[in-house]
Order: sequence, then structure tokens, then C-alpha cells
Amino acid sequence: MSRVQTVTVGPGDGDQRLDRWFKRHFPHVAQGRIEKMCRKGELRVDGARAKASTRVEVGQQVRIPPLPEPGEVESAPVKPKVSDQDAELIQSCVIYRDDHLIAINKPPGLATQGGSKQTRHVDGLSEALKFGYDEKPRLVHRLDKDTSGVLVLARTREAAKALTDAIRHKLTRKIYWALVAGVPVPYLGEIRYGLVKAPGHGHHGEGEKMLCVHPRDMNATEGAKRAHTLYATLYRVAGRASWVALEPITGRTHQLRAHMAEIGHPIIGDGKYGGSGQENLGDGWGAQLGGDISRKLHLHARSMRFEHPFTGKPLALTAKLPSHMAHSWDTLGWEESFAADDPFEELQ
Repeated sequence: MSRVQTVTVGPGDGDQRLDRWFKRHFPHVAQGRIEKMCRKGELRVDGARAKASTRVEVGQQVRIPPLPEPGEVESAPVKPKVSDQDAELIQSCVIYRDDHLIAINKPPGLATQGGSKQTRHVDGLSEALKFGYDEKPRLVHRLDKDTSGVLVLARTREAAKALTDAIRHKLTRKIYWALVAGVPVPYLGEIRYGLVKAPGHGHHGEGEKMLCVHPRDMNATEGAKRAHTLYATLYRVAGRASWVALEPITGRTHQLRAHMAEIGHPIIGDGKYGGSGQENLGDGWGAQLGGDISRKLHLHARSMRFEHPFTGKPLALTAKLPSHMAHSWDTLGWEESFAADDPFEELQ
């Protein structure tokens, strides 16, 4: 075992998670051991307890407890190899790539990150997106498992920081397309309900559901966060359903799904917020249209626009509809080209 040591975070090593910094310096130590050292208070930053997710900065001092030598313990588990089939799948999703970032059109049903029951996800499959780099690309934002569309990954730590900052400071624009029940009126508007996590934890996932909070009740609702969504009704089918564009000004969990359900127009196929067994009978409510319309979630991250963090040039990324939404559009007589590039121009 080594002795207790103090290591100063050097130039080029700052602004990253403590566990990632640690792995760069002590690659033989498994992730589980790192998290255990954090829980026990053995791994500290500037004398204070720290979590594995704590971000370290240049000049900070990290206390390293006694560590086994590389030969004394098993090496960190070997990452499972991405199958040829999965590698081909994730590589076929790439819609943009340069030296700094990669963008994919995420398929519906594929989780962005792993969880208690998620072993197949973009973060894991990104091992197949190295394209000659030593490290896999890093996620800089998320999409729900059943939401498809533009998902950006950074190929370097510097790009990850720049993109994360751009998202945090609202320097990016994301436009989603959805098929919703009924016809929102007015056709062009905004939703400002706050969001708070629903109480309870059950096998139906109640703990992951978000509840809308009226703006006047925000200050009195513990844990509520402000949320802001723009919507534009593009085309409609009588009073039964509409093609809407959505722009989240804030980025809360399930924001678009909860907001559309709250104003009485749930996204088609949304069992959590629209009622999986409800059918739209023409009264403007119900998350299923029936007939040839798929029961899958009809929510797609259509485009993402931002200034490239290194070239400074405007970058516009666009993702085609997934097959089940493309089929619904065809059934309803719509084409992707019908939509304006920026349906929210009047609200800017």
C-alpha cells in the first residue's frame, strides 16, 4: 500500500469530475473504490469531503489515502466490448462530426445513460464513436429514452466544457417536433408552469413524474423550478391532433411532455403524462390516436443551433424523423419540408 499523499491539480487537469481526474492519475483503481473513498471521507479536496462528481480546479490539493499497488488488486473491470451490430447501429446515427464534437440522431428507445435497468445506452455505445481518438466522446446534454433526435457529444474535455457552458448560458437553441392531441389555441404561444417532482416511489415510476405548478404558487411550492416553453402549431387534423414545434427555454426533466399535458394537449404515445390507455375520440384529449398511428412517443429533437465553440461559425444540426413518426406524418399527409426553419421567429 502507498502512503497518504497530496497531489496538486496541475494545468490542463482542471474543470473535470474528481473521479475522472483520479482515474487519469491512478488508472488501476476501480470506480467503486473511488466512490467508497469519497463516502468515507478519505478522498478530500482542499481538506473538505468531496463526492465523485465534485469538479476539481487547477491549484486545488487532493488528499489521496493509501492505495494498493497495481499488482495488489484486480485491475478495474474491463469495459464490455461494443458488439459489431451495436457499433454499426450507433455509427449509422452520426449526422455530424469534426475534431471537436459528434452529433447523432438518437433512436427512440435507446437510453442516453445507464441506470438501474439500463445496460444498453448511448454513453456505453459511444466507445464505437472514438474514430481514432483515445477516449470516447462525452455527453453534454440528455434526451429521454423514448425521445429521438439531435444529441451532441464532445470529443475532448475542452469541447465538453465549452458546449456545457453554452447550454448553461442558453446560447443554444433546440427545436422539437411533436404530434399532440387536439389543437392548441392560440396557435403560437408560451407555457410558464413550474415543475416539481411528484411524491412517492413505486413500480409505475411515480417518483420520476413531474407535476406542473402555476406561476403564482411557485414560491409556496418546495422544490419547484421555473420552466418556460414556446410552442407553435404548424398543422392540424380537424380538432383531433396537431403537429407542433416546441422550444424549451429552460431544460427541466420531462418539461415538454408535462407542459403539453398541462394545457390539455398531451403528446401522442405519452403513457406517463397522457394516459397510456386513453384514446383521442375527437374531444382534444387522449394520448393515443388509434388506427395506423403508432403508440410510441411522438417527440423528436428536430434541430439544435449554436455557435461552434472553436471555429465561431454558426452550426445548425438537423435530424430526420424516426420511422414511427415518419409513418404518422405520411398517414396524416404531412412532409418534413412543410415546417419553417424557425417557427418561433415572431416570438424572438
